[in-house]
Amino acid sequence: MDRKIVILVDDGIATGSTIIAAAKWIKERHNCKRLIIAVPVAPAAKDTIDKLDELADHVIVLDIKEFYAVGQFYQNFNQVENEVVKEIIKKYKKQ
Repeated sequence: MDRKIVILVDDGIATGSTIIAAAKWIKERHNCKRLIIAVPVAPAAKDTIDKLDELADHVIVLDIKEFYAVGQFYQNFNQVENEVVKEIIKKYKKQ
């Protein structure tokens, strides 16, 4: 099986816990050729980016800011309901 390049994208990093967990899962469970993390905004606290740098081959952050929540950078930041996510997963499992 060919190893793939994985690009992990998030709408933004607040604490970093979600994207760090996702990156660890990808690294531990999938034999990817390279892991690239890309986000539009991340906190100014360097420790989160440092953790991501340890996990990924390349980290791209468009803007680093002091902030309280990722949603403050979006005009519309509605949450996706669990049922919608389940339906999407079901749809792609069938393919």
